[in-house]
Amino acid sequence: MRGGRALAALALWAFALVYLAPVAFMVVGSLKPDERVLTEAGSLAALWPAEASLQNFRDVLRRVDFPRYLLNSLWITGATVALGLVVNGLAGYALARLRWRGRRAALALVLALLVIPFEAIAVPLFYLVSLLGWRDTYTVQILPFVANAFAVYLFYSFFLDLPRELEEAARVDGAGVLRTFCSVVLPNARPVLATVAVTTFLFQWGSFLWPLLVTTGEAVRPLPVALAAFQTLPPRQWGDILAFGVMMVAPVVLLYLLFQPAFLRGARLAGPKG
Repeated sequence: MRGGRALAALALWAFALVYLAPVAFMVVGSLKPDERVLTEAGSLAALWPAEASLQNFRDVLRRVDFPRYLLNSLWITGATVALGLVVNGLAGYALARLRWRGRRAALALVLALLVIPFEAIAVPLFYLVSLLGWRDTYTVQILPFVANAFAVYLFYSFFLDLPRELEEAARVDGAGVLRTFCSVVLPNARPVLATVAVTTFLFQWGSFLWPLLVTTGEAVRPLPVALAAFQTLPPRQWGDILAFGVMMVAPVVLLYLLFQPAFLRGARLAGPKG
């Protein structure tokens, strides 16, 4: 038994190193002089900055308007997360707790949408927003992603297991559906709120295809598209490109570290029930 656990732990460490190696290469490469990034890529020296400095980060801030791209991504992602928590939370609560005509059909539609990739609807959605004149705006990068089938399902699964006694006590005291949801249900739904917030943040922060389709100027360009454009700027400095990547990934890592306990708890509570 101990030998099996040791082998399992060894395999997990091996997988962790495989996944962490590209991240380590990016961080270390961002601290190196540009001429050493590729020349040391095939050796263990790629994972150790012999001449570490922050020059690549200063170069990025000098060559492009990185703060502008960062604020764009923060605004787009933050608005999508905030609006999504409201919309998807109310939808999940309505499906789990309220009784209304067409509820089962609506739930079946939500489950069906889980298996439809965004790429399948990107072209018709692009045509629609073009007709509405939304291209090159924040709205076109936020509104299509507020309602999310996966987030609705997470809320629905969580609310199914929430004790009904709390809501019934609130309604005996005269609270309506909306007040019960805001005053009783939401305070007890912090784990699933954190889970939905983190997963939505991760998806939206790294979104590339849709912003690439609907943005042409730099005014509303988010970080992933800005990074792709930065790679084409002459001269191509790989140290600067890796530094750009580190600055783009840093907020995601910080968010996950801050919300990790609630995220893991929410993943257990809001996952599929068997």
